[in-house]
Order: sequence, then C-alpha cells, then structure tokens
Amino acid sequence: MKTYVPKAAEALAARKWWVVDATGLPLGRLASRVATVLRGKNKPTFSPSVDTGDFVIVVNAGKVKLTGRKAEQKLYTRHSRYPGSLKQESFQSVIQHAPEMPIQQAVKRMLPKNVLGRTLLGKLKVYPTAEHPHSAQQPQQLQLKTA
Repeated sequence: MKTYVPKAAEALAARKWWVVDATGLPLGRLASRVATVLRGKNKPTFSPSVDTGDFVIVVNAGKVKLTGRKAEQKLYTRHSRYPGSLKQESFQSVIQHAPEMPIQQAVKRMLPKNVLGRTLLGKLKVYPTAEHPHSAQQPQQLQLKTA
C-alpha cells in the first residue's frame, strides 16, 4: 500500500467556504475549531505539509465571549522593541475598537509558525457584524457545539 499525499492542485479544487457566527461562543473553542478547518485536519486527505484546508468567514466577532473574569483580566501586549514602548490593552477595550483582532490573534497562535501558517491565516476572514462580502462563494454554515 502506498501512502496518499495530496497535491496542491487537488487541494485547491476541493476547497469550501464556511461561515461561523461567533455570537455567544467562547473565544478559545471558536478559535480551535476554526484553526482545525483552516488547516484541513477535519478532512481525510490531510497532510501536514500541504494546504488542504478551507476558507472560514467569522461574523459577529464583536459578540464573542470569554468565560469567568477573563474579560477584565485578559491583556493584549505589544512592543515596538524601543525602550519603554510596552503597550497593554484589556480585552474589553480591544473589542470596542478592533473586534476582529482577538479572534485573528487566537487563531494565528493555533496555526503552525512557518510559511504554511501565514498562508492559512490568509484564508480566515473576520467581520465585526453579520454582513460580509463573500456571498458569491456560497458559504455553508459551520455548526459549533456551544456546551
């Protein structure tokens, strides 16, 4: 028996578009499921070195929730590598001005840290409201368990 390795052209032809409504879903559970679909691990043709995943559209990103007291305690940190330039922002303030950023960052950190991971992140589309410009791709609803 030979091991089947999908070719990039075959994986390109089999791509689907999925839409996920983030309203009321926990951030980590949403991000792990989205990362699995982006990577293609839910398909029988998965290969770690080939992009076999699908496109994912996340709508209502501003309505994602965190459990416990994480909404007040979670901090997003960035540094420009200049002395004294450490910036920290809480989840509550980030969700006000950039509601798509927590989802993008959570999914990014669950993907491989290489060229393939950066390519996969390009297939993630996050929107703060229910409207998105990808209706021509006829995305299907991706059901996630909430419990």
